[in-house]
Formats: sequence, structure tokens, C-alpha cells
Amino acid sequence: MSEKTKRWIKAAGIRAVKTMAQTAVATIGTAAVLGDVNGTMVISASVLSGVLSILTSVAGLPELDKTA
Repeated sequence: MSEKTKRWIKAAGIRAVKTMAQTAVATIGTAAVLGDVNGTMVISASVLSGVLSILTSVAGLPELDKTA
């Protein structure tokens, strides 16, 4: 595996994890009270956002352009 590919995987992974965390916070934050949090929905939305982040990263990662 090339060094460029390794950098892309690392950067895309970091971006996906951050996106998933932001989605979880936003989804949890929409509940009126803590007891109304739907755990399945939070996990599902977070995983979906991670997948979408990876797919978006295929178009390019600006942070890699800065280090090149």
C-alpha cells in the first residue's frame, strides 16, 4: 500500500469519526429529555453519516492537499 493511500485512509477515517460524533451529539440533543433518546436511531444515524463521510472523501480531502 502506498504512503499516499495510507495518508488518505487515515485522514478519511479521522474525518468520518468526527462526523459520526457530531451526528450523535446532534441526534441526542434533539430529545426533549434524556429518557427520550432513541439509542438505535442515534447509532443508525451516526453510522450512516460515517459512510457518507467516507464517500464524500473520495472526491478529495483538503487536509491532504495542504500537506502535499
